[in-house]
Amino acid sequence: MAKTIRKYLIAGNWKMNKTGSEGADLIREINLGLGKQTDVGVVVCPPFTALESSAKALEDSNVQLGAQNMHPKQEGAYTGEISAVMLRSLFCTHVILGHSERREYFNESDSFINEKVVAALDSSLKPIFCVGETLEQREAEQTFEVVKTQLVEGLKGVSSEAADNLIVAYEPVWAIGTGKTATPEMAQEVHKMIRDELSSILGEGAAAKIRILYGGSMKPENASELLDQADIDGGLIGGAALSAKPFVELVKIAASK
Repeated sequence: MAKTIRKYLIAGNWKMNKTGSEGADLIREINLGLGKQTDVGVVVCPPFTALESSAKALEDSNVQLGAQNMHPKQEGAYTGEISAVMLRSLFCTHVILGHSERREYFNESDSFINEKVVAALDSSLKPIFCVGETLEQREAEQTFEVVKTQLVEGLKGVSSEAADNLIVAYEPVWAIGTGKTATPEMAQEVHKMIRDELSSILGEGAAAKIRILYGGSMKPENASELLDQADIDGGLIGGAALSAKPFVELVKIAASK
């Protein structure tokens, strides 16, 4: 499964950071740093309150806009929630779903995440579907079992035709915001397993198209080695996405591959 058929993607997850004006300022800096490059796909995912100002700042830019979460229903009595229709109206193209922080702090189940993935695809949003194991699960040698279950349950009802719009992010939970990083070889081992599992679920042709991002503290210092791995197709970036300089540098590293 040649990587040449998969364009690198660098996606920035701002988490609960940046006001609307701060987000617009950051995007302007990113735009200046990246220019009109198209070799690497780039997505920024601000908090909901910064989506509208971010969308305006992204006019005439090749950087795309994503959200950090959404509710599976289109509308209704779901106080505090945001639907795919609302995200589309703000020109979002992507949405992060199943992030480990949503699973841990908000008790999101595989089945609820699956509803979101299906709803996003039905609404022409590209889900960045997150999977990954905790430190306890890794130490108990349950990584493959945990990630496989998340994939099988999270992708129920997803067709092989949806592969063009599906992105998977592997985030070893123990490496998020801790400064710890899986070695490139450790990351590749799980990415390869994910692609094999995607092949079982959606077929080999679909699995070959799906980009699998690494989401465990990727930064300019370790990006090159990680991106050299056969099944690592980019990064879901946290801390390094909150400043223009490291984020732009990550895109440039990916473009040099």
